Amino acid sequence: MIPWTELSLAALLPFILIGFTAQLIDSALGMAFGVVGTALLLVLGLPPASASAAIHAAESFTSGVSGVSHALQRNVDWRLFRRLVIPGIIGGAIGVFVLTSLANDIARPVVLTYLGAVGIYLLWRGARRPQTYRDLKFVGSLGLVGGVCDGSGGGGWGPIVTANLLAQGGEPRRIIGTVNASEFFVTVTIAAGFIGTMGWSTFGKVAIGLLIGGVLGAPIGAWLVRRLRAELLVTAAGALLLIASAYGFFALMFDPVPRFPGF
Repeated sequence: MIPWTELSLAALLPFILIGFTAQLIDSALGMAFGVVGTALLLVLGLPPASASAAIHAAESFTSGVSGVSHALQRNVDWRLFRRLVIPGIIGGAIGVFVLTSLANDIARPVVLTYLGAVGIYLLWRGARRPQTYRDLKFVGSLGLVGGVCDGSGGGGWGPIVTANLLAQGGEPRRIIGTVNASEFFVTVTIAAGFIGTMGWSTFGKVAIGLLIGGVLGAPIGAWLVRRLRAELLVTAAGALLLIASAYGFFALMFDPVPRFPGF
C-alpha cells in the first residue's frame, strides 16, 4: 500500500481517466475494461503482471457498481448469470496461476487472432443480418475460457464471453448486462489471487485511480445500453474487438510500448 500523501489529484488523474473510459465502454458494450485499461497501462510503462493486478483490484469494485446498475436497468438474465458465474470463477483462479507462473507468448497470438475473427463476424452480423435471438450453447465452457483469459491476460472475460454469446444470437442488452453482472464475482476471485501471490501492493496509486474513474463511468454505460439499438451494440462490439486485436498484434511485432520510470 502506498502512502496516502502520494495520492494527489495530479498523480491520480491519468488513471482516473483510464478507469472512466474503460468502464464506460465496458458497461455499454459488455467488454473492454481489462483490454482497454491494460493496454493503456502498458503504454504508461507498467509490467504486464502489475497492470493486470491493478486492473483487477480496481475492477473488483467497478464491476460491482456496473452489475448493480445493469440490474436496476433490468438488463440481467439471471438464468444465464447462474450458468456463467461458477465456471468463470474457476477459470479466473486458473488464469492467475498461468500469468504468475507460466509464459504467455504462445497464447497471446492465438487469442488475438480469435478475437479479430469474432470481431469481423460481429461487424457483418450487425450490419447485414436481422437480430434473431436464439438459445445459447456452451455457456459454461465460455465462462471457464473467459475466466482463464481474463486472469492470465488482464482482460478477456468480456471479449470472449460477450462476443461469443452475441455471435450465437443472444439479445445484446441482456447479454451485456448479464456478463457485466457475473464479471464481479470472476474479478474478485482474480484480485484475491493476485493479492495472495503479489501482496497488497497491487492496490496502490494505479488501482485507486482506476477505481475512482470506473465507479463514475459504470452507471452511465448501463444507462446507455438500454437505449442503444441492438445492431449498433453488435457493430460497436465487433469494431472494438478488431481494434484490440490489431493493437495487440502491433505490440507483438513492433513493441511500441515506451517504458517510463516511476511505475
